[in-house]
Amino acid sequence: MYARSFFDLQFQFAETVSRLSGMPLTRALLEYTNFYIRFGLGRDFDPDHPRWNEYLAGLHGTTDARGWTYHYYVTRSPEFSPSVVATFGCFAYARLRDDRIRLHFRNAERDGPSPLSTGRQRHRIAELAALFAQIERTERPRVRVIGASWLYNIEAYRRLFPPAYLATARVIGQRFRHMPLWGQFVDRHGEVKPHLAAELLERLGPQSSLDGLDRCFPFQVLALDAPASVFNDFYGADSRREREALDVEG
Repeated sequence: MYARSFFDLQFQFAETVSRLSGMPLTRALLEYTNFYIRFGLGRDFDPDHPRWNEYLAGLHGTTDARGWTYHYYVTRSPEFSPSVVATFGCFAYARLRDDRIRLHFRNAERDGPSPLSTGRQRHRIAELAALFAQIERTERPRVRVIGASWLYNIEAYRRLFPPAYLATARVIGQRFRHMPLWGQFVDRHGEVKPHLAAELLERLGPQSSLDGLDRCFPFQVLALDAPASVFNDFYGADSRREREALDVEG
């Protein structure tokens, strides 16, 4: 569950987009926030979805648009999740197509040190070793691994992955609807990180158009793509490493 401040930040961003571009606020909320997904509506971003229109109707009938937005989030259906094939601790993967899989990271350790701290690095690598051991056993030999996240800017995350995978990183823009961009603003408890939110709003201030809007975000989304064999070589995904990872999970 995310805090109201996370929704307030996105709402303010959408208001700025509406003001700079002249587009209706309702369209900015659909195209420049993560609300549609957070409301459990999937990833089609259909402006005619009945529940999206229910949300918009509530906006028109209230004097507290941000309060209504958060109320709608906490009182509606569970969030839509990608189709995950398997989970190993903080990591999971989903199939995009027969020849591609997508890596996902979530904080599965709510208490104690950060899951990306130095002290937890061995555990994260063990989880990845187990994950790629399963991929090697169950997926097609030429399967490719896709990643997209702001996290690939952070050394604590980068150090978990093969250099050959990291070398493919490229910036992708226009990800305003997705958590790989917005996730940088929330901590492990769902609260907004004040310093990063302030940086976004400060950079938004001088904007006179939507040009360069991506650059207002402290971290850009990086996309990566490499064969699964790169990971198997890096982690040494043999049975010993897999057993070690499973022991960590237990």
